[in-house]
Amino acid sequence: MSTPPISFDPPSGEYRPGACNIGPAEIARRRRSGLVGLGAAAVLATALVILDAPAVTRWLVALPLAGGAVGLLQARFRFCAAFGLAGVSNFRALGEAERVRDATARRADRAKAVAILLAGGAVGLVGALLFVLLPL
Repeated sequence: MSTPPISFDPPSGEYRPGACNIGPAEIARRRRSGLVGLGAAAVLATALVILDAPAVTRWLVALPLAGGAVGLLQARFRFCAAFGLAGVSNFRALGEAERVRDATARRADRAKAVAILLAGGAVGLVGALLFVLLPL
């Protein structure tokens, strides 16, 4: 008898405190913003190399890189950090967020939001550090 594959994705449309606060439309939006952020980081990095900018300016890549990482992390975890901090969720059309009423759930959402933001920031800083250290 085979075991079913492990799924980390919650069922569509189900709010789970600290785990899932957005539905398909919001997830797609976060994925797009993440890819735009990574693209912006790549364009900026390329421009800095082409312009032979001082190495210290390479740290600027951290900003779009962190933004892109946050967007992709939100899409992967099906969790919007801004919604988590604001105490809302949205499984309907874009712009139709609902308030999370339970205080314990809002605390769990805030903790998840902070974790996502810290992880995205770490990706931005580490990526920028590697870019700064490149001998270009």
